[in-house]
Formats: sequence, C-alpha cells, structure tokens
Amino acid sequence: MEILAFGVQSDEKPLIEKAFAGQHDVRCLDVFLNKDTAPIAAGYEAISTSVNADLGAGVLQTLAAGGTQMIAQRSTGFNNIDLDVAERLALRVARVSYYSPYSVAEFAWTLAMAVNRRIIRAASRTRDFDFRLDGLLGRDMRGRTAGVIGTGKIGEAFTRIAHGFGMELLGWDIAENPACTALGMTYVEKERLLAESDLISLHVPLLPATHHIIGADALARMKDDAILVNSSRGGLIDTTALVTELRAGRFLGVGLDVYEAEAGLFFLDKSLEGVDDDTLARLVTFPNVIVTSHQAYYTEDAVGQIIDATVRNVADYLAGRRSDNVLVPALPAR
Repeated sequence: MEILAFGVQSDEKPLIEKAFAGQHDVRCLDVFLNKDTAPIAAGYEAISTSVNADLGAGVLQTLAAGGTQMIAQRSTGFNNIDLDVAERLALRVARVSYYSPYSVAEFAWTLAMAVNRRIIRAASRTRDFDFRLDGLLGRDMRGRTAGVIGTGKIGEAFTRIAHGFGMELLGWDIAENPACTALGMTYVEKERLLAESDLISLHVPLLPATHHIIGADALARMKDDAILVNSSRGGLIDTTALVTELRAGRFLGVGLDVYEAEAGLFFLDKSLEGVDDDTLARLVTFPNVIVTSHQAYYTEDAVGQIIDATVRNVADYLAGRRSDNVLVPALPAR
C-alpha cells in the first residue's frame, strides 16, 4: 500500500521513509492538508497528517469521496479533527497518544529562561559587538513559585525541572498527579495559582472547557512581573487580551511556542510576503515576548517516537486491531 503523508518537514522525511521501508511505500508532501489540498489524497487508502491539518467536515468528506479510509495523525492533540463527521463517514482515525514529554517540558523551560535572562536581546547585541548589560537583568528561579496548569506527563516533567531549580510548586488539574505531590506540589484553585505564581506554564489539552483558560480575567489576576509560557495549544490563551496587558507594561516575559491562529502560518516561510495577522504582528514586537513556531516537540527522540507510533497505527488498521491511539471508531461504552 502507498501512504500519502501531508505536512512533512525536511528533517522528518528521511525518518518517515526509513520507518515505512520494507512495509509500505510512502509519498511525503510538504503541503498541509486543507480544503485546497485534500483532492491530492484521491486514491490513497491511508494518509498521515500533521498537527496543523484541517480535518473539518468538508475536508473529511473530500477524503472519503476519494477513497481514503484511514487517517493517521502525527500528533497527540486532535482538536483539529471533526470526530463525529469522521465516524459518520466510517473513517478510521488514529493519533499518537504518547511521545517524549521531556521534549516539550524542556522547551517550555527554554522559553522561560530565555525571557527571564533576555537571551535573544543579549545575543542580538553581541552580534553587533554591543556588550552592555543594560536591560538584561534577570532573576533567580530558586525560591520563587512555579504554577503548573495541567500536571499530566508533560506537566510532571516540567514540575521535576522546577523542583530541581528549588522552586515552590503550585498545581491545577482535574486530578492530582501523585508524582507531583511527592515533589512537594500543592494543588490549589486556578485563581490562587494565577495570583501567587512567578512562573506559569500551560500543559492542558485544548478542549471547549480549556479554550481561553487564560483570558482577560485570568491575566488580570497574574502578578505584573510574572512569566507566562505556553507550549501546549494556542487556543488556551486569549491573545488579544494578552496583547492588551503587554501594552500596559505587564509581565516580565511571555514565551509562546503556539498561537491560536497559527494554522496557515506556522511551519511555513512567510518572510517574503509577510502576514496580515495584526495580533501576531503586534505580539512579536514586544521585547519581553518570544514566539516560536510550534517546535517544542521537535527533537530526534520525540519525532522518532511519533513516526514509530504512526507506522504501528497503519499496521493496526490493516490487521483490524485496536489500540489506545484509535479515536474513531470510538470504543464502546462500558
């Protein structure tokens, strides 16, 4: 069988081809799946998609009409997929339920320390042989408070690093993680976490209940000199409200690896044409803000695990097996 893989980065292509070698042919495309590119999949029984693919109703209908029966998404998140429509169309949909949590947790800390210690500004200056320290004053993390919103595998990994820094630990989640409490984390109401934390990092999935979990009210509760990091999903933060707070001079730093309107922008080269997103354009002008292009997961370890899981998902589909990665068809109620 030949598999069509959308949204493949140049670093990923040899890894995907090697993983499928001897099992299936794979055709890798650097374009992302959307309503315009969906017709390319005609005749392919199985396709693989990236996190920023559009798998809404229209695209799913085009895929099904073209003969696609299986979609293997190369990510953990699946908020971009209309699962109800996929089930009505009898499409098999699978994701990657697990990959290295350390890749994202370590990158979240990279963003936190980069804004804290003004690394981008410092590096830019020294390229011009400007070695002044003015405006580069950071602060120790030891003894300060880290607030972790979402304490699953990635949140736990982030917490372990915070513990290593010697920070006080506050957590918020629908269920407590015993590993985090063993590190000294105190679970509190979200409002208290926002008010008391010097560093807040988001590690929850994007669901209707978590959309804009950091909105105007939440931002207002935060300390004026707090650091906010989001390496999970862009829709967790109301970016317009965040820009308003930044314009008022609030927050020591903000590190964003995701953006709520990143589809059609992230993973693409827009340097010659620019972007017409005024909110993003304003966001990147703040000297205390770092925006990266959804790369927290992008390590050899994590990408390798994602690809291996994708290969297994295709094999399970062909063998008629189920796994925890399968989203559609849904498991029967117990």
